[in-house]
Amino acid sequence: MRWRGWDDNLCRLPIMIEATPYAELSPEAVLDALETAGFRCDGHVLALNSYENRVYQIGREEGAPVVAKFYRPGRWSDAAIREEHAFALELAAQEIPVVAPLVQDGESLHRHRGFRYAVFPRRGGRWPELGTSVEREWVGRFLGRIHAVGRADRFEHRPRLNLEDLGRRARDTVLEGDWMPDYLATKYYDVSEELLAEVEARAADWGGARLGRIHGDCHRGNILWTDAGPHFVDLDDCQTGPAIQDLWMLLAGGQQEMRSEMRDLVAGYEQFTPFDRSELALIEPLRALRMIHYTAWLARRWEDPAFPRAFPWFAEPRYWEEHYRALDEQLGAVRGPVLEL
Repeated sequence: MRWRGWDDNLCRLPIMIEATPYAELSPEAVLDALETAGFRCDGHVLALNSYENRVYQIGREEGAPVVAKFYRPGRWSDAAIREEHAFALELAAQEIPVVAPLVQDGESLHRHRGFRYAVFPRRGGRWPELGTSVEREWVGRFLGRIHAVGRADRFEHRPRLNLEDLGRRARDTVLEGDWMPDYLATKYYDVSEELLAEVEARAADWGGARLGRIHGDCHRGNILWTDAGPHFVDLDDCQTGPAIQDLWMLLAGGQQEMRSEMRDLVAGYEQFTPFDRSELALIEPLRALRMIHYTAWLARRWEDPAFPRAFPWFAEPRYWEEHYRALDEQLGAVRGPVLEL
């Protein structure tokens, strides 16, 4: 399977924040926060898988459990978080299956003990395999609807998908740290420099693609599937960008498999809004940027104790050897033929 680099952080500027921003976020503090927001809790708190933010499932005395997301301090402005919430609520109002925050007394963003958080309904499901044309077209239809709504307005406070942030600034973050073995540093610089030059030549101004509000981090881990079909979660990285950003991470396998998968996604997508096939040329450049940025994300967050526990291999020479080889391979993919439908 081709590298996809699933994570919950795609477009992020380097921000200096406290190394252990969640040190004071105890289970008691989580329960106090929910009670303050008007949710009567039964004392059950379950930490869910999330590294950039902290996310908990919390039982209630009456009704189904809820999910609370505590935003990483210093990462977003209040205005940017509220735009995330407004976009999710706008999509939900159009009966698009997106998990939107609960609104209490007209407010979706809450504060407690210095933390900002939002509360969401719990939605179960499994990660989709997208192994059939029916499933892929289903997801494509909803992405087409999301983008149709997204293009009806614009973000004022959310980021725009940015070559510089995802590419050179991310690469420089890696080079400035004491991460990789000395014998790889020059090789890493050379291959990343060559790769970024190719990406910048092929993806300048995103190839003139039409930009709009998008999910921004639409990998399979952010889609949950039930018998009723898919629903989308975690708009934490919603931003302004080209449509292909929400499609390419759903692809897997070699060229033939990806071609078949993309045909199905586009077939569903175009039931609601046109898809510009020139954006297919951005797939491999976007993959290259994600590979570089994912590594920089780990470097920037390494002082958060959750990261060494979850990603211990990041500090090992083997990881850097494999990362170097992956970038070298990706250079060939960026220079190779564009995926055609």
